[in-house]
Amino acid sequence: MSRDLLTVLGRGDLIVGDGAMGTMLQSLGLPAGALPEAWNADNPDAVRQVHRAYLDAGAMFLTTNTFGGNRPRLTEGGLADRADDLNRLGAELARSVAGDAAWVAGSIGPTGQLMEPYGPLTVQEAEAIFAGQAGALARGGADFIKIETQHDIEEACAAIRAAKAATGLPVFCSFAFNVRGRTMMGLRPEDAVQRAIEAGADVVGANCGDGPAAVVAALEAMRQVTDLPLMAQSNAGIPQMGHGAGDTLWDVTPEQMAEHAREFVALGARVLAGCCGTGPAFIAAMRAALVG
Repeated sequence: MSRDLLTVLGRGDLIVGDGAMGTMLQSLGLPAGALPEAWNADNPDAVRQVHRAYLDAGAMFLTTNTFGGNRPRLTEGGLADRADDLNRLGAELARSVAGDAAWVAGSIGPTGQLMEPYGPLTVQEAEAIFAGQAGALARGGADFIKIETQHDIEEACAAIRAAKAATGLPVFCSFAFNVRGRTMMGLRPEDAVQRAIEAGADVVGANCGDGPAAVVAALEAMRQVTDLPLMAQSNAGIPQMGHGAGDTLWDVTPEQMAEHAREFVALGARVLAGCCGTGPAFIAAMRAALVG
């Protein structure tokens, strides 16, 4: 596999990545409410098992178990002093499974704090937080940085700038939209794309949110303002509580997701993956439908 990810995308090739990490780890025994990132050190075999399942399903990149690996998030579990190690280990685990058969995406999620003037987090503080996380991911072997589930454009841009400056790696950034075409902070897809590109994003897109329909609407708006490759990482619909304790039901099947993936590609998506509720069967179906 060519290591030059942007060249591959520049040719118009499709890249199908992996799916959800947290729900997979929960199926392997991660307690509800526990920080998944802790298992990079405390149960690495389980993390490798998830990565291996996705690679066997045909994933062309593996996403590190570091979505909540920034210091503010880890502080909630008393793990802030382990941030560098947990992120580096997360990348090393993914790299150990991917080898030369897949790329490694260094996952960065939101801090969970509001940016000024709505909250206490300054741009400078956010950039320092994300630079530290991105640097650790790069040291662990990440091929690119994947900034995900963003709602606030200032935080997203801080993460993009910091990741670029700290690593020099390609940076992807995706936002979570509802069916009305807005993030939780009221951000529109077309505005998100323009600001993210200005900050240095190489690929922009939509993930999670209100399911495939929300991703379709976001891609339609994004394609109006950019010719860059787009990324689509839909979840498996809106979760519903099942009959058993802790059961969660999703309303999109792997076969339906494969059909949605064809829609995403028609709207300019070249990077496709899964979010909450998706597993290896979803990735296998998407890979078969899109790449063969």
